[in-house]
Parts: sequence; structure tokens; C-alpha cells
Amino acid sequence: MRRALAGCLALALGATPIGLFLLLRRMSLMGDAMSHAILPGAALGYLAFGLSLGAMTVGGIVAGVVVAMAAGLVARSSILKEDASLAAFYLMSLAAGVLIVSLRGRNLDLLHVLFGSVLGLDDNSLLLIAGITTLTLFALALLYRPLVLECFDPSYLRGVSRLSPVAHYGFLILVVLNLVSGFHALGTLMAVGIMILPAASARLWARRLTAMLALAVAIAFGSGVVGLLSSFHADVPAGPAIVFSAGIAYLVSLFLAPGGLFGARLYRLPHLES
Repeated sequence: MRRALAGCLALALGATPIGLFLLLRRMSLMGDAMSHAILPGAALGYLAFGLSLGAMTVGGIVAGVVVAMAAGLVARSSILKEDASLAAFYLMSLAAGVLIVSLRGRNLDLLHVLFGSVLGLDDNSLLLIAGITTLTLFALALLYRPLVLECFDPSYLRGVSRLSPVAHYGFLILVVLNLVSGFHALGTLMAVGIMILPAASARLWARRLTAMLALAVAIAFGSGVVGLLSSFHADVPAGPAIVFSAGIAYLVSLFLAPGGLFGARLYRLPHLES
């Protein structure tokens, strides 16, 4: 439980800010697509070396980077938008992962890849997650200004700065790294939840980017704590419990936050009358 709590904190600090930038760039579904795109690489690592942390991590990173770079290159060099190119490469990658698994000819235990095993994190997995989080925080500090500009006006950034390709492709690599980090704890199907759901909740409460980042991290970590406690007391899987807790936080925000369905009426201040 202590390792799981530390892993949730590391994911909240690293993966959730990446999810917020995905949300602001209107690329939320990209995270879900990329989480499936790393499957063939992780499957190859598993088939070749068994339950090897290094092999599955390297395989997932390579597969995710290839899909992200190919989708980004097609989007910047053709008339296809990034969502269309990403969908095409993601579907091919997912199909390749299924074929790789089926070629083995026997039932493989890949449940921890699909759904994660946050309560089974060992020291090496925890160090890997913490290392990716540290790298992500340093990269975000270096690329913060171009990333913010690209969220709101990518054409302007391309026109005034040479950092546009660096910010674009660097951000895609950070997405892949944090998805690979997340699948060791939450699996490929759940890793994107800790990225997007707290970010969406924070977006409903705050207007300033710095406030959104802080609130998203707090919601993500709080969801981890509540999910782990629910898993312990209700005897349910920890990974889905964590993501479900983040989903509950999103639903509450959707109804009560100033940017939600009813929050605008709840927080409306009376106008001054002369």
C-alpha cells in the first residue's frame, strides 16, 4: 500500500499535467489512442523476456514513439489532421498487438498490462515511475512557454519560434513516457484515466493555467488515496477504484464547479445597482 501510494503521487505529479495539456490542445482522445498503441511493444517485450520490467518498458516506449512520431509527421506534412492520422496508426498498432499475442498460440497472462497491478509495484517499478516523473517535470519547465503558446495558437508559434517542432514532438514523447509509466501501475486501459479525468475536473474549477495544474495534481493524488482505501476496505481492484474515484470527482465538478452545468448559477454574483 505504501508503494502504491508513492506511485499514485508520482503519477499525479507527472502524468496529470501532461493530461491537462492534452485537454487544452483538444487532444484528450489521443491519450486513449496512445495507451493502446504501446500494447504491441509491451507484448513483444513480454513474449521475448517474460515479466521483465525493462523489456516491457522499452517495447512500450518504442511502439508509442513510433506511432506518435508517424502521426505527427503525417499531420504536419499532409492534409490529414492529427486526429485522423493518429487514429489510423493507433488502429494498425492495436491490430499488430493482437496478432502478436495470437501468434503465440496459448493463453498469455497480460492482465497486468491491460488493467495494471498498482498494489504489486516493486522498488524497480517505483523507481522507473519516479524517474519518468522527474524527467517530465524538468521537460515541462523547459518547454512551458512554447507548450502554452501551442495550446492557444500553434500557427503563431510556428511563425515566430524555431521551438515549435521541439515543443510538438517533445510533448508527444512525454505523452508516451507517462503512458508507459502509468501502465506499470494502472495498465494500458486505465493509465489514461489518471491523466484526463483530474485535468477535466480542474478545467471546470479554474481559469488560470497554474491553478489548473495545481488543482489537477491534487485531484489526481486525492483520487489515488480514495481508490486505495476503497480497494482495501471493499476488496475491489485498486486500479479501477482509483480511476473510478477520479471519475466521481469529475462528475461532482461537472455539476458544482463554476464551469459546469449548474455552477454558473450557483456562483453568479449580483450586479451592482445604482
